[in-house]
Amino acid sequence: MSRARINPGFWADCLAVNAQQAVFHQWEQLEASGCIENFRIAAGESQAFRKGWFFADSDAFKWLDAASRIWRDSPDPHLTSLMDEFIRLIARAQDPDGYIFTYNQIHFPGTRWQNLQIEHELYCHGHLIEAGVSYFEATGRTDLLDLARKAADRIVADFRGTNPDFTPGHEEIEIALLRLHEVTPGDTIYLELARQFLENRGKIKGFGWKVLLQQLYSGRRGREVARAREEYLAAHPDAVQHKLPSGNPSRKPPFVKLRWAVNALNGKYFQQHNSLRQQTRAEGHSVRFTYLQTAAAMLARETRDKSLIPPLERAWNSMVLRRMYVTGGIGSLPELEGFGKDYELDDEYAYAETCAALGSLFWNWEMTLLTGDARHSDLFEWQLYNAAGVGMGRNGKGYFYNNPLACRGQVTRLPWYAVPCCPSNLSRTFADLGRFIYSADENVLTVHQYISSDWTDEAGKTAEETPHLTIHQEAQLPWQGKVRLVVSPLPGRHEQIELRLRQPSWTGGMRVKVNGADYAEYPPVPEEEGEPPASGVDPRCSTYRSVRRTWSAGDVVDIEFDMPVLLRRAHPRVKGHAHKAAVTRGPLVYCLESTDNAGVDLFNACLDPDSLQVVEDEDTIKMQGRTINGEALVFTPYFAWGNRGPSQMTVWINI
Repeated sequence: MSRARINPGFWADCLAVNAQQAVFHQWEQLEASGCIENFRIAAGESQAFRKGWFFADSDAFKWLDAASRIWRDSPDPHLTSLMDEFIRLIARAQDPDGYIFTYNQIHFPGTRWQNLQIEHELYCHGHLIEAGVSYFEATGRTDLLDLARKAADRIVADFRGTNPDFTPGHEEIEIALLRLHEVTPGDTIYLELARQFLENRGKIKGFGWKVLLQQLYSGRRGREVARAREEYLAAHPDAVQHKLPSGNPSRKPPFVKLRWAVNALNGKYFQQHNSLRQQTRAEGHSVRFTYLQTAAAMLARETRDKSLIPPLERAWNSMVLRRMYVTGGIGSLPELEGFGKDYELDDEYAYAETCAALGSLFWNWEMTLLTGDARHSDLFEWQLYNAAGVGMGRNGKGYFYNNPLACRGQVTRLPWYAVPCCPSNLSRTFADLGRFIYSADENVLTVHQYISSDWTDEAGKTAEETPHLTIHQEAQLPWQGKVRLVVSPLPGRHEQIELRLRQPSWTGGMRVKVNGADYAEYPPVPEEEGEPPASGVDPRCSTYRSVRRTWSAGDVVDIEFDMPVLLRRAHPRVKGHAHKAAVTRGPLVYCLESTDNAGVDLFNACLDPDSLQVVEDEDTIKMQGRTINGEALVFTPYFAWGNRGPSQMTVWINI
């Protein structure tokens, strides 16, 4: 897959923080919390007591995945040293036959695959495999890839041909096996096992009883570990204890624990309630849901299985039209960390986990490649800036796990969590941003995202597979709607090539010039007929516009998007949102933060819509307005809130 190089601009600044601050901060936290030490214990090099959840290995593997992708574009000697050190440690901790799961290796040696729905063994192995693929793609070295293949071969040997009882409870291994297949195309065993895991979902007979027994057994194992920890601490009173916050508090609706239990027993929480092609609604745990959909879309693209596309589209519509917040966040229920009922989108209960937004990005990119439909790359953009972008603070050292749309002061950015799945997941996604900007197919080059970047056709492909162009993009998004593309054919190429440009759903109109001459002016895309979206955001109102010509060196395409301030209205069935609106401009959702609005009751203030105006503030665009009582209001981008200490915040405001 070809990648673009990110050039100076909004995202280059974000990636610099990712490469220079976030990735090193994350390593320090992994060391301090004992996550890396767990591998030393498993390798027999430390007598400390293992720390963290049973799935803690995955956080370290995700860090290595992120570090590999960062290193590709920003090689750094210190990062190289950390990666090499950790890869050698993984090799020493891994069993000779490829198995590596420190929870079992340390606490329950000789046991494997005990509680597949609960304990995340395959999930952890999947993140090791993804790290191996990313490291190989970044460096060309196979030392980590060899460890990943060793683990994958162990899984193939143990799981190929097994019945549905042996499907994992947290999807990820499927994505990993499909990625591994892409870099080892001569062997289909990884593809076939991924297909098996996917096709066997929802077919476990008596699932409720079986998952209950697994939960009880896992709990018993956990109590054994807790007793062993107490004995260790009694014998080692000087042992360093590094306590982490469990997470940000979240307001919980009534009976949410009961709802979690019902979802777990009926299989929805694990996406085990129906077979793959019958899973056409956004159900259960939102990260698991998006990872499953991502893997299904990858399988459909790799095998050209068109039977998977209709259920994928129906599931996407279910999420976007009835179960997604205006920020693009998904997952309305704490405890469940997942979807509620249709239109159940309370602002304060909103969980909207950062990893769920990232999973949706992965899914939407795969759907873009699979269907060529602009709605998927449009939603990718919206979630990138809002639902995902909010997850990492400006200094790369403060994170949000859950992302409510209204906060009365209890949610703050933290440097780390007891479940730190989001920080490195953010870092690996941001580091790979260049992969999501363009795609090429025969004599068509599509611009999906307006991000300053350079792209050239992928080396080794033939003229029939990719257009022979270079493209230099200068984009002023998300603040201004101006984009310039400098297009040049490769030497000796003279064929006609179509350049497809996404017209976003948020624009009030789009104008295109080629070499200074007007090419076309496009009005807003009409709203989609049929069911209106719950959130007021409709990525279906996006399309691609084509510029087809025989290109000459240095041809310039100028694009200008109208960026009106829009007041988004929720669907009438969303409770508590009558007479409220969310303020958006371009691809950004705005919010009121108490830091900017001292003395204003954010939750009862009533906006005078005619008072809104755009204001430049240092390196951002803010909104200013007034209440109907004349109080000044300042709206800041949602992704930027929470960077100045504890504060109150709301996205929706009375009008």
